Amino acid sequence: MTNSSDNISCMTEYFWDVLKSVQDPEIGVNVVDLGMIYAVDLQNYANGKFEVGIEMTLTSPACPLADEIADEIKFAITNTGKCSKAEVRFVFDPPWNIDMMTAEGKMQLGLL
Repeated sequence: MTNSSDNISCMTEYFWDVLKSVQDPEIGVNVVDLGMIYAVDLQNYANGKFEVGIEMTLTSPACPLADEIADEIKFAITNTGKCSKAEVRFVFDPPWNIDMMTAEGKMQLGLL
């Protein structure tokens, strides 16, 4: 039998994978491999769905596409059918830097 913490862990990983479908429109690499996602928090499981909170940063605090990226994230998460509500919160501490990228993200940009 699976306990609820195992289910939450599995679903958290599931939503991280969903976020890989969202690309930064200027860079063309997904927000996970860019290292822009800091946390995925699941709460209030009801009717088979979670409320999902995403904490993320941007490659630049002055990014003109911040709202577009947040909307794409919300759309991707809520379209799974496993989420009743998605919220995106931007944070800039720690500030984004290239070292936050995954090896796959760096390879996509020719940095490895």
